[in-house]
Amino acid sequence: MEIMIRKASPEDAYDYAVCGISCWRSAYKGIVPDEYLSNMLLETEQRAENFRKSFADPGCIQSYCVMRDEKMIGFLTMDIANANIWTIYLLEDFWGKGYGKKILNFAASKLKCMEHKEISLWVLEENNRARRFYEKNGFCFNGEKREREYGKSLVQLKYIRQI
Repeated sequence: MEIMIRKASPEDAYDYAVCGISCWRSAYKGIVPDEYLSNMLLETEQRAENFRKSFADPGCIQSYCVMRDEKMIGFLTMDIANANIWTIYLLEDFWGKGYGKKILNFAASKLKCMEHKEISLWVLEENNRARRFYEKNGFCFNGEKREREYGKSLVQLKYIRQI
């Protein structure tokens, strides 16, 4: 079954929020504290409102819905000015089916058309599954690290790939 990747609109905001929370709860289980992941559900409406505003006036941030059979199964968000992928998320049922690679290739193609030579992204150091995925798809850790607070302090690693 094929996927369709399309630009997100304000009408997609609630589904984007729900999908994002579900993806976080699957991808970061055992990495981000359970309490933090559970509390995300309480923020669904606020997240949806934030997405609604950003989709209405995106600036250099482009957001895309990943659709399969007219259902949102994931999304992509990237800063096109800086060639930085902010998010590539898929619902757990769609992991390991090649969709992540298609989304990544879509992002690379968009950024290459804008004459960028390199893509960057940040990944949690403890997220070994995501790190393997990015490394398999040509990304390398460039040595940069930063800390982020997600219920506890976690280290993110910067990965880059030439395009």
